[in-house]
Amino acid sequence: MDRDKSLPARDWVLRNAEPGRIERIEAWFGGHGYDPHRHDTYSIGRTMSGVQSFHYKGSMRHGIPGNTLVLHPDELHDGMAGTEAGFRYRMAYVDPALIQQVLGGESLPYVPGGLSDDLRLYNASQPFVQAMDHPLDSLEEQDALFDLAMALRAVAGKPRGRKMLDYQATKRARDFIMANLHMTITLGMLEHASGRERWSLSRDFRALFGTSPYRFVTLRRLDLFRALILDQFTLVDAALAAGFHDQSHMTRHFTICYGVPPMRWLERIRAQRQLAGSYKPGPAPVR
Repeated sequence: MDRDKSLPARDWVLRNAEPGRIERIEAWFGGHGYDPHRHDTYSIGRTMSGVQSFHYKGSMRHGIPGNTLVLHPDELHDGMAGTEAGFRYRMAYVDPALIQQVLGGESLPYVPGGLSDDLRLYNASQPFVQAMDHPLDSLEEQDALFDLAMALRAVAGKPRGRKMLDYQATKRARDFIMANLHMTITLGMLEHASGRERWSLSRDFRALFGTSPYRFVTLRRLDLFRALILDQFTLVDAALAAGFHDQSHMTRHFTICYGVPPMRWLERIRAQRQLAGSYKPGPAPVR
């Protein structure tokens, strides 16, 4: 989908999020894109045109065509146009659990700086930043995940963090969360489900899956909330159905995670729907 010849004045986000698959977006922003926020996924992407500026780890970075954006899970960042021409980019949000399927319990690879010009990462990320009208079939996605995990490990070098991690116990805790999002989850429950002492489990969860158990629960509920509002639920009904206390509770978490309030996020999706006509984005991924 080539829009360089006729960039719209209105910000838009094109989203591809099939159930159980990697969420991918393509977007264009003429100025300010997002306030500071954090994902619990790797954000792997490419600037397609213009200059994509963002604060990351205390410095201003500038993504341009030819390099690869590699934002580590739970690292604070924002996003804005670096010039008056605006910028267009593509991004894939890769669940750390998918990387762990390849690495099998290593600390997550950490690539400093948020940008890389390493050719291994550029090539490995290519399947995820293809045009949005090019779907990834299951085998292609699995092959690409392996290549991406290997490239991240190679470019990151020596893993940071603790060496002794209990991957199987931590995975049991994650599986318990995914099966019980409908109820209030406590560290005591995770301790019992995993067989691992709660504070060691909490530290391992961060090292292996990129975020704390509490934020992991919150973001999975936000995944459900996004799917519901795309399916025409009101903000209030979607917030309650997703397990939040009320709409304001949901909005606070949503803005922290995505850098915009939920209605602004939804408006950008709708703007691209209007431009694309027949395009129908899928629901949020189930991790």
